[in-house]
Amino acid sequence: MPRVKRGSKRKNRRVKILKLAKGYYGMKSRGHRVAREQVERGLNFAFTGRKDRKGEFRTLWIARINAAARMNGISYSKLIAGLKATGSLLDRKILADIAVRDAAGFTAIVESARKGLDSQKSTSA
Repeated sequence: MPRVKRGSKRKNRRVKILKLAKGYYGMKSRGHRVAREQVERGLNFAFTGRKDRKGEFRTLWIARINAAARMNGISYSKLIAGLKATGSLLDRKILADIAVRDAAGFTAIVESARKGLDSQKSTSA
């Protein structure tokens, strides 16, 4: 069987890894073996971070909605329950944006949620 000397393919593969490891400290940016491990690790953290970011934004939206709701004299859970009762299609991202940018509009949404809660109580009682 003939001997294979990988030549440029091997070098190109290593250069690709080292390019991704640019900016790492010490051998993590210079040594191929260590750099490969570090790049893999970094890519795993990046993947996880993209998933975590979605949850972090949802937490932020809920905190903003809760603060605005309490300024209008209603709790977050009652606001959401009232909006569900009215059949509102506003999601938490939009609600948080309205809460931050348009206080009067958010107050109107809270009032509609209160009406939804009242109608829900009257139908169940």
